[in-house]
Amino acid sequence: METTFKFLKQLAKNNQKEWFDANRKTYEACKAEFESIVKSVIDKCSVFDKEIAGLEAKKCLFRINRDVRFSKDKSPYKTNMGASISPGGKKEMGVGYYIHIEPGKSFLAGGAYMPEPDALANIRQEIDYNTADFKKIVNAKDFKTYFKDLSQEGKLKLAPKGYPKDHPELGYLQHKHFIVVHDLKDSQVTDKNFPAYAAKVFKAMLPLNLFLRRCME
Repeated sequence: METTFKFLKQLAKNNQKEWFDANRKTYEACKAEFESIVKSVIDKCSVFDKEIAGLEAKKCLFRINRDVRFSKDKSPYKTNMGASISPGGKKEMGVGYYIHIEPGKSFLAGGAYMPEPDALANIRQEIDYNTADFKKIVNAKDFKTYFKDLSQEGKLKLAPKGYPKDHPELGYLQHKHFIVVHDLKDSQVTDKNFPAYAAKVFKAMLPLNLFLRRCME
């Protein structure tokens, strides 16, 4: 991944179509390398998560082109490579795993990002009804090895509708996204054993994903 990191660093400094077109062959080589890594991660994760068995890596990769229609930043390209590994690939955006490769900002993540209102209500209800099961998942040793807790992104300041402000598990019920994030060092991503490491992190995430899938069925 060292070539990919070098390309992404250069892209960050030359984020314009002319430069990208002149370096398109390098980009295609980096994309192929990333796709190969994603395939390896899928194969390893399929051993413990049958829901993603047979998933094509190319259906998980996000385009490098940015949607600039509603953004003040008109830079045409992302400075990262990303892949969403869920049962339906990137288009379904269901409960699954995410790989984000970017120099100095790489991470592994997963869970349920922006669940639909009905799904969000079901997740909160399941946590309310089966608090012990949920806390057993987020307090497990393997989980804590890679994740401190759920990401605080988008968390409500008040109690969600239908729940008292003194609910004992209010801290979890206030979440709008049920995701976890594991930050990576550049050296971890460029290591030849990165797919195996990613699979190990995702395996620690599996109980949370199974819980969330059950809520969204």
